[in-house]
Amino acid sequence: MGVLADSVLAAGGSVTGIIPAALFEREIAHKGLTELRVVSSMHERKELMANLSDGFIALPGGAGTLEEIFEQWTWAQLGIHAKPCGFLNVNEFFAPLIAMIEHMVAEGFVAPSLASILAFETEPERLLAHFLEYQPPKRKWTTPSRPEVCP
Repeated sequence: MGVLADSVLAAGGSVTGIIPAALFEREIAHKGLTELRVVSSMHERKELMANLSDGFIALPGGAGTLEEIFEQWTWAQLGIHAKPCGFLNVNEFFAPLIAMIEHMVAEGFVAPSLASILAFETEPERLLAHFLEYQPPKRKWTTPSRPEVCP
């Protein structure tokens, strides 16, 4: 994340970081960001990131990357938000994940419309173009007290 933040800053962009206090106190925070928000927990961090974001892009990474993008995919399926979720599939890093999601669909655990929330692209421009055209699927569940369209 630090390399990405540094690249954005070097190109004249702005970067907002959100870090739990426990990590900030251990001096793990990037000190050169445009804005750094310190929160009380990882859960609060993810909630604030979700609220501030227009969409979610996962780059190749580890367990934390998958946990965060899957939570956003789940929230999109549940209608908690209607924001796009995607993977920048650098060097086919996510090919096994694509196969797994296709298997989940084939076995009936994920509806094709809900799998289509996720975009996999090898080029950043194509992923961003997909995000601009993104239309969320119809909500999986609705109640009379909640509108059909998500914010």
